[in-house]
Amino acid sequence: MFGELVPIGGGDPIPMMERKLRVGRREGCDVILKFANVSSHHCMLDVEEGYWFVKDLKSRNGVRVNGKKIVDGMRKRVDPGDILRIAKHEFRVEYEPHKNGAYGTPPQDEYIESVLEGGKSLLERAGLTRRPKD
Repeated sequence: MFGELVPIGGGDPIPMMERKLRVGRREGCDVILKFANVSSHHCMLDVEEGYWFVKDLKSRNGVRVNGKKIVDGMRKRVDPGDILRIAKHEFRVEYEPHKNGAYGTPPQDEYIESVLEGGKSLLERAGLTRRPKD
């Protein structure tokens, strides 16, 4: 076992039995959350260098770690004790990185690299810059 998702407010912990877990409402998911506000394939959890990461799979009601929204397509590290919110359902993530193969410093989020890629400013990427006048 690579950790547990412990429901905030009570309920049975969900064991994290694989290194990669698809979370969603569908029967084919590794972690099934049968709630109307959970997308069919809501998010992906995976272990890298002993630490869990979460990636939102373009869910309707989002994913948050410690209250901060995860932007589509970006992975966020989830440290032991962090609160993972899937739609409106909160879980405390419990695991021991060294038991999952951690060594050295934890791997970083993809967040900063994704925002800065392409060499364009955020305004340019959002299409909010003015064209120069001739």
